[in-house]
Amino acid sequence: MFIKVILTIIFLVVMVGVGLYSRKQASSVDGFVLGGRAVGPWLTAFAYGTSYFSAVVFVGYAGQFGWRYGLSSAWIGIGNAVIGSLLAWIILGRRTKKMTQHIESRTMPDFFGTRFCDQGLRVTASVIAFVFLIPYTAGVYSGISRLFEMGFGIPYEYCVVIMSILTAVYVILGGYKATAMNDFIQGIIMLFGIVAVIIAVLNAQGGLATAVDKLAQIPSDADPAVNGGFASWFGPDPWGLLGVVILTSLGTMGLPQMVGKFYSITDESAIRRGTIISTIFAFIVAGGCYFLGGFGRLYEPVIAANGKIAFDSIVPAMLVTLPNILIALVVLLVLSASMSTLASLVLTSSSTMTLDLIYRDKKSLPGEVEEGSIDDIVAEKVERRKVVVMRVLIVFFIVISLMIALNPPTFIAQLMGISWGALAGAFLAPFMLGLYSKRITTASVWACFIWGVGLTVTNMLLGNPINPINCGAIAMVGGFPVVLLVSLFTKKLPAADVDRMFDCYK
Repeated sequence: MFIKVILTIIFLVVMVGVGLYSRKQASSVDGFVLGGRAVGPWLTAFAYGTSYFSAVVFVGYAGQFGWRYGLSSAWIGIGNAVIGSLLAWIILGRRTKKMTQHIESRTMPDFFGTRFCDQGLRVTASVIAFVFLIPYTAGVYSGISRLFEMGFGIPYEYCVVIMSILTAVYVILGGYKATAMNDFIQGIIMLFGIVAVIIAVLNAQGGLATAVDKLAQIPSDADPAVNGGFASWFGPDPWGLLGVVILTSLGTMGLPQMVGKFYSITDESAIRRGTIISTIFAFIVAGGCYFLGGFGRLYEPVIAANGKIAFDSIVPAMLVTLPNILIALVVLLVLSASMSTLASLVLTSSSTMTLDLIYRDKKSLPGEVEEGSIDDIVAEKVERRKVVVMRVLIVFFIVISLMIALNPPTFIAQLMGISWGALAGAFLAPFMLGLYSKRITTASVWACFIWGVGLTVTNMLLGNPINPINCGAIAMVGGFPVVLLVSLFTKKLPAADVDRMFDCYK
């Protein structure tokens, strides 16, 4: 216990120290939200990866999908690396950086409002982002607190409150730059931690070959007479596995807290280096998490009060027998992953509410002449006021998420499925297509917002007749035909305006 407490205290002191170190750079809106658009490839790549993988993945997804699909759940991690990291950086990195800087966009809702010349889109996107980031944040709190409960014996409720306070402190102090610097430190811990934990768990089972043999002896849930499905290449349910791969991999391209990383990176050469770094990070961390979760059936599951398996307890059950030093490392691993994700989520939510709802500045398109401007002193005061409002909203957002986390309505994986399905279902297709095509119309963006949020909310209100994971995947993929078809039959934007926005790619 002494080792665990000392390592955790050192970790938390460093996090707060980075916040204090970065506070001078967080006095302006660009500095607080985007790090001055001058964050290098290593910090950006690690910020992307650590925001991607949190306790939701390590505790919720690795446990639940490892139990359902066995070793084939490792494909989810591979999909996260290839689609969610490599392709995301290749498809979105350069074009997002160039266009958002060209049209002076600071948030994803701001992009929709300016790119499609409709401030109603900006407001609606802001509300969608704020509402649906809350269940994701609650899921992260829940996952990290269960690991703390296992590692320290501290009641779940206390863990949730402590984590929320600590996250708020360093984000409020240092903004995005503090978050990115802490993400780098946390990412290093995650890389070493996941490798060490996998080796320890496999050794406890007699080695890799023995562990796989044990897994192969477990009968299928669908047919108890059939063994080996959980040790096979594609598992007992390949189609269900595909839905999870789509949700967790493709979804990153439509999430505001993920896409925002491309806004802040320095230049194109940094994007190329960041692509490689981010992909390697995802292979090790995501691949390792799901590979580890694939051995979950070798451990006795915890049965919840409703008689069902408590999926969120599977990974903690795998780790509880490890030596104290490794449990300390696991706690730091999950703490690192989760605090970075929490920081990204609360910063995204507060900046979106402040810049896209409370202070909606009238913007000119690139090449247009502004009719008037305020003097520098007034402008500086307004900037400072915006930063103060964002800091207040960080506290507000954390409190709401905390209330949900203290009484979570469902498993972590379902919380994330609802959040990712609505957000990426609404935003992915219009954002990606809006970067590449001049033909996308304002009406098609509205249609996709209705499609993504409508499908997810309707499914939830009907008691989830479609599994939230699969519903989220359908919402994301279905957004592309919705945008393309509606764009064929609705009014195009003025060609001159669109041409000025696309000048940045020449």
